[in-house]
Amino acid sequence: MFVVTFTFNDLLEFMYHSNPNSIALRLCLTLVVILSTLYIVKPSRKVFLLDFACYKPKDTQASTNERVLKQIGKYGKFTEESMDFMKKMMGKSGLGQSTYLPDALLKECPNPCMKEAREEAEEVMFGAIDELLRKTRVKSEDIGILVVNCSIFNVVPSLSAMIVARYKLGENVRSYNLGGMGCSAGLMAIGLAKQLLLVHHNCYALVVSTENISQNCYIGNNPPMLFANCLFRVGGAAILLSNRPSDRRSSKYQLIHTVHTNTASSDRSYHCIYQEEDLDGQEGLNVTKDLMDVAIRAIASNITTLGRLVLPVSEQLRFLANYLIRYFHVAKIEPYIPKFKNAFDHFFPHVGGKPVLDGLQRNLGFSEAEMEASRMTLYRFGNTSSSSVWYQLAYSEAKGRIKRGNLVWQLAFGSGFKCTSAVWRALRTVDHEEGNPWRDEIHQFPVDLRNIGSDLAYFEPVQKDIAG
Repeated sequence: MFVVTFTFNDLLEFMYHSNPNSIALRLCLTLVVILSTLYIVKPSRKVFLLDFACYKPKDTQASTNERVLKQIGKYGKFTEESMDFMKKMMGKSGLGQSTYLPDALLKECPNPCMKEAREEAEEVMFGAIDELLRKTRVKSEDIGILVVNCSIFNVVPSLSAMIVARYKLGENVRSYNLGGMGCSAGLMAIGLAKQLLLVHHNCYALVVSTENISQNCYIGNNPPMLFANCLFRVGGAAILLSNRPSDRRSSKYQLIHTVHTNTASSDRSYHCIYQEEDLDGQEGLNVTKDLMDVAIRAIASNITTLGRLVLPVSEQLRFLANYLIRYFHVAKIEPYIPKFKNAFDHFFPHVGGKPVLDGLQRNLGFSEAEMEASRMTLYRFGNTSSSSVWYQLAYSEAKGRIKRGNLVWQLAFGSGFKCTSAVWRALRTVDHEEGNPWRDEIHQFPVDLRNIGSDLAYFEPVQKDIAG
């Protein structure tokens, strides 16, 4: 990047006093053409990820399934059937014995109030941002764009305002707060930041993805509303993006594609995860039997669009031919599932639960090794909602598996129903580093999960294939 201080008036004056036939005049005219070309050429539209940080709660918050059940039991008058249901679900959810609960839920006398929820939000968001700023050495006042997403906890002032106040971001910061958008909101926030970076040049964008469960433990006895108690845990991530060409050398990844799919126009999709009150007036998330079918359809639509961008032509033609044969009933054949694993080096889907990961692995043809980061993230941290895809990426970094030129596919989906893909290219090989939530324990993974069962009975019938 360079600055030109030679003005157009200076050029005219120089030309006026020059010999019209001189070489200098021709050089000046050439310079005008060059400068004009540089002026009208659009600046770089590349978006880089400098670094990211995942929040790791305090050791005192680590909880076994038994402890989770004990603390949740203090919140309300659960029936014996409800406690048995949650115990069964936790045993088959894929979560391990050291996921994290918020401090509010761990108190002897739980008090799910606004103050406790704010403290959880501040602890998670500020913890992740502090680590990110330490790693990148970017000054908070240089951040020009802020996008925060948290689905179920929305306060006044907003969570984004809490960050602006804490880190003294400038008065001209472009601040956005995404609420109620489910587990796909984190990658949707990345997509929004990308669009803003294409408009506002030489800019840093901070994306913060989290969820809050201090006030959102369901204390009733409606089984479909008990799922959230069994799966969601404390977590969050902060991501720093840049459109400055000079940041390419120091960045980890370049954002290649974002694809968003929204199926909320369908009543089944809209209501499959729905926050409401039960018959006794207790608020919670109602998860219907349509969830798996709705998720498969949304993911299918999303990857169909993504496939046009990333799959080789040969794979696209095979998929199209298979679809036409089945559509026109030319022959009875199985749906062809494009080999997405050949287009990417790493696959990180949202860790909604073990049945969800099992379904994705079966339908997309990924191996156990390729699903390792997802299953270990679910086991170690639970469902941290929109931030789960970043814990998976951190796992692969801690394992030393991210190599320069690797393509990374993050896939997130959630209420609405929405599905979002983000594709990144690694700009450098990522070595073992500080500030990674897995760093001190990565040698303990992977763990053997063969003794953890799966229970899809609630969601039957499930549609058979994404490709279908």
